[in-house]
Amino acid sequence: MATSTVKKQKLRNNEYYDTQTMFDELYSTAKNKSNYKFYKLMDLINSKENIELAYRNIKKNKGSKTKGSNGKTIDDIAMKTNEELVNYVRNRLKNYTPHSVRRVEIPKRNGKMRPLGIPSIEDRIIQQCIKQVLEPICEAKFYNHSYGFRPNRSTQHAVAKSVFYMQKNNLHYVVDIDIKGFFDNVDHGKLLKQMWTLGIQDKQLLCIISKMLKAPIENVGIPTKGTPQGGILSPLLSNIVLNELDWWIAKQWEYFETNHNYDMIRNGKIERSHKYRALRKSKMKEIFIVRYADDFKIFCKDFNTAQKIFHATQMWLKERLNLDISEEKSKIVNLKKNYSEFLGFKLKIKGKGNKKVVKSHISDRAKKDIVKQLKEKIKNIKRDTTIANVGKYNATVIGIQNYYSIATDVYEDFRNISYIVNRTIYNQTRKLQSKTGIKSELYKRVYGNYNMKPIYIRNIPLFPLTGVKHIPPMNIRQDICSYSKEGRAHIHARQKGVSINILKYILENPIPSQSIEYNDNRLSLLVGQNGLCKISKEPLERGKMHCHHKKPKHLGGTDEYKNLIFIKADIHRLIHATNQETIKQILNTTKLNEKSLKEVNKLRILVGNCKIA
Repeated sequence: MATSTVKKQKLRNNEYYDTQTMFDELYSTAKNKSNYKFYKLMDLINSKENIELAYRNIKKNKGSKTKGSNGKTIDDIAMKTNEELVNYVRNRLKNYTPHSVRRVEIPKRNGKMRPLGIPSIEDRIIQQCIKQVLEPICEAKFYNHSYGFRPNRSTQHAVAKSVFYMQKNNLHYVVDIDIKGFFDNVDHGKLLKQMWTLGIQDKQLLCIISKMLKAPIENVGIPTKGTPQGGILSPLLSNIVLNELDWWIAKQWEYFETNHNYDMIRNGKIERSHKYRALRKSKMKEIFIVRYADDFKIFCKDFNTAQKIFHATQMWLKERLNLDISEEKSKIVNLKKNYSEFLGFKLKIKGKGNKKVVKSHISDRAKKDIVKQLKEKIKNIKRDTTIANVGKYNATVIGIQNYYSIATDVYEDFRNISYIVNRTIYNQTRKLQSKTGIKSELYKRVYGNYNMKPIYIRNIPLFPLTGVKHIPPMNIRQDICSYSKEGRAHIHARQKGVSINILKYILENPIPSQSIEYNDNRLSLLVGQNGLCKISKEPLERGKMHCHHKKPKHLGGTDEYKNLIFIKADIHRLIHATNQETIKQILNTTKLNEKSLKEVNKLRILVGNCKIA
């Protein structure tokens, strides 16, 4: 599965603003000094580097263009100087009073509406400042097998761990618990106590977070509980709340304290197999939790254990966190007989020879959503038959296939989806179809072995729904971490291939003023360069990447593949820059090596500029 460049970009931002050392120290201290108390976090939050980093991290988010209650967006903040922004944040935090939260509602799958709370853009930057400093501390304290809203973790990892417990540990009963309105019912007082227990004991910071939680919501008033979905800090706070649940379950078995230390270190990892063998001889019950945000599963060996942990968890949530569960949605599932749904998948155990293996599908509800989504994209093509709308359909297809490819029976599911959607494609586009077209490098790479004749619209092939392959889900390496040198080395090593997010962006956003050849070659270039800048060899990112004509069109250059190159925006500016001060400024920020600068000079000569000395 292609990995997103966004997380790696955040690491580069940390290094650029010289904050990585600070975050590493926070993580290391929290990890290695279990009772350490962090008293002076506001000094770090208020630092110039942390505030500037917060702006950089937030400005490219889709939500940065969303207006808060005061009607402002990131464009208003962009007009401030660095000094003005830093002083503004520091002054607000001296005696913090949050702006009111804008309330919007979005539809849920069941037809009901989900309320979102959108803080002002200024408050979002302040929340980002706080999040950057709190996250390293919390990451050091969080349980290994919670996967939602955490760096370097994904739904794939949560599904992979579930498959592991079902298949390798033979845990064939699962407790599915649905917390009733979790985000709306978080106890503010309990949350602040949990932060204090984690070592976050800066009283000024806790007071600010308390005020954030009680920020007035438009047309609702001042909330007495809950964390508004839509706030930048809310996901981290929700993980702090449920981290206590994770560790309570983990200490029932995985981290149960024994008199004898059975743990062994093998290849740098803790090996607990000897401990588990000893525990199985006792009356201890083997249970494990896998959690993604407020969606979690507890895996058990038998029904009696599942029943006991179901009731114990229900009581624990009520007594410790003051949270209720949904009686209708919470249940115990025998995985040998029934499917259990998780994150858009449904999982079950089936026999295969003498073994038990996991059979997984796209969930029925998710399939309906996919069909609805694809039909809407097709109708958009009929309404407005543009290259952009064809690209949006293809981007949706590849995104959905990428997400669900870890299901064992994904081909069967997409064949069923295709049967329904293809009728819509025929009915809506039969008069719009081209007889022939051009298959991009991306199409050839992803669907090269697909034998069915493609449907062309505007000479672009629609991506085939049944051209999907199963890719086994991979467990996360527990030594991957954004806050240690060793952990970051693993992250950088994983960044191979083109990010699905960048591919979707290119597919959805052809350049209207350019030829179809240019737009198709633009996509092929991205794949051919493995998503990397041709000069710096760094991953390209949305909004900061340009497709450059080596020989400009006004000098006789063409849109053919060999005359194009994908590069970072700063390097593109460097190729065309003539002002010496601008050139010096770009060189200082890009820090190109001798070989890269030589390549830049070749491109500068082609556009008619002199070499950079």
